Amino acid sequence: MGFFSEIMDVLSGIMTVFMDYCYEFTQTLGYPSYGIAIILLTIIIKLVLAPLTAKQIRSMEGMQTLQPRIKELQKKYKGNQKKMQEEMSKLYKEMDVNPLSGCLPLIIQMPFLIAIFYALREYPYDTAYESFLWLPSLGQADPTYILPVLSAVSTYFIQKQMSGTQVATSEAQAKQQKIMGILMPLFIGWISLTFPSGLVIYWVVSNVFQWAQQFLMFHGRHKGEKAA
Repeated sequence: MGFFSEIMDVLSGIMTVFMDYCYEFTQTLGYPSYGIAIILLTIIIKLVLAPLTAKQIRSMEGMQTLQPRIKELQKKYKGNQKKMQEEMSKLYKEMDVNPLSGCLPLIIQMPFLIAIFYALREYPYDTAYESFLWLPSLGQADPTYILPVLSAVSTYFIQKQMSGTQVATSEAQAKQQKIMGILMPLFIGWISLTFPSGLVIYWVVSNVFQWAQQFLMFHGRHKGEKAA
């Protein structure tokens, strides 16, 4: 835990420095704003991590193409889980698809996400400029509950958009995915009630960016399929 904590301290320190630079950039524009600085920082982080996110999405799409054959195996070997797993392993090998390949990009992104979480949660805002839009303070929770609602709604649409690429290997897993599609947004909205507004802005903007990236990838894929 000590080593992990040290790494997080270093990364969160780096994120804090980047936040300072983004805020200084708004000052050079003549409109000092921590809120705009957070939005800029979020976009920069998402752009840096975009290739990893794209790789994760493509991996999920690869699994989606196998879904009809996976369902056939599930139906054929419904009473024999061991045999079904063996046949599914053969299918993955035959089609050169790794069901775990989508996890690596997410694992790589996690330290950065945790770092920005700590950086924004404890960021020392200048009290003269800590307000943003309807928010009295980016270091405090949103008293109007607008941001928590936005965080829940944006999370729901991300989950819904990705549901088309998530392949359940069993009926139980399919039910779990549906339940999580509802519980996760509610959970995010609930914890956002007490999180600093600046952190929730990061989450909402990050979701919007990812939704746009996924939309462009899915739209490009469907357009290519129609052209073919």
